[in-house]
Amino acid sequence: MITLTYAHLEQTIRRVVEQMKHMRGSLEETAPIGIISMENWEWPQGVGLFALYGHYRETGDPALLNFLTDWFDARIREGLPAKNVNTMCPMLTLAYLAEETGRPDYRELCREWLDYALQDMPRTQEGGIQHEVSGSANEGQLWDDTLYMTVLFVAKMGVLLNDESCMQESVRQFLVHLKYLTDPATGLFFHGWTFLEGGHHFARALWARGNSWYTAGLVDYLDMAEQADGVRLFLLSSLRRQADKLLELQSPEGAWHTLLDETDSYLETSATAAFAYGMLKACRRGYLDANHRDAALRALNYVLSQIDEEGIVQGVSYGTGMGRSLREYRDIPVCPMPYGQSMALLLLVEAVKHGAEAEYPNAGRTEGERTDG
Repeated sequence: MITLTYAHLEQTIRRVVEQMKHMRGSLEETAPIGIISMENWEWPQGVGLFALYGHYRETGDPALLNFLTDWFDARIREGLPAKNVNTMCPMLTLAYLAEETGRPDYRELCREWLDYALQDMPRTQEGGIQHEVSGSANEGQLWDDTLYMTVLFVAKMGVLLNDESCMQESVRQFLVHLKYLTDPATGLFFHGWTFLEGGHHFARALWARGNSWYTAGLVDYLDMAEQADGVRLFLLSSLRRQADKLLELQSPEGAWHTLLDETDSYLETSATAAFAYGMLKACRRGYLDANHRDAALRALNYVLSQIDEEGIVQGVSYGTGMGRSLREYRDIPVCPMPYGQSMALLLLVEAVKHGAEAEYPNAGRTEGERTDG
């Protein structure tokens, strides 16, 4: 056991942030819009921007605010891509920046994209947001990614505009997605559901990162605005059931496999970081218990072991489409990604709030130096 100090955490945070800002492609991409380089506008960049904004809110560092506004200004000048679930993701941070800076151009753009989300975005049966992405309509499909990529933005805009209809729409989306994606046997979430072909869960994949979008996203959603008590209790009960099952499935190393219940699938860092972030914040808010905090701190150990000396988060799976077989998930390549950086950043910043001098077994050690697992 070693002591992870505040200074150690802060140094690691700085390295992770710098690598996220300047991330470039490290493999030949298959996504229609590049999802590695931070110079593109897609969901991985959106996730990264949201983490950077959260770090700015904690530190007040004007350089971070300048980076964010410069990033949006550059992308807007270049011209934005077609609107869909995934390209909506950067708008969450822009909504916060519109509030922070008071810029009317940011606010107007947010209204434009919100109108699309509410009025024109394709829907499935029961009004769920169809997971249309760049290059694929995914007709009739619900994916667990959608809640993080689009629904958080809708909720934030409800607060920004004082528009209760936005909040109610966000509630509906959470409830519809949980209805069709929850595995009643485990409390975990399937990657997707289709209303077509007789209705099914594709490969029935309990995919780690998809599950972690709920764990990490819900704790921030609950902070954005008040929900009716019944809704809040329902969402938290889903979180607790998921978290309880995650305790059972956590590996000896402190991580989770990319297929949560398939130990022959690889350990995946971005999901591990997102689970740990969500559980740590949920414990701080009083939603989860000490045993969840202990599991999250073990996961923090693992994530720290995957951050190299330059601040690059290793062990992150590339963008993952809907798989028709579990083999497709096992074969997703691994490479540094903006969301790997961002989930690690969220976790590290949250860890600071849990006590800078807390002892975390094996923190910062290499695999050969570990004292357990």
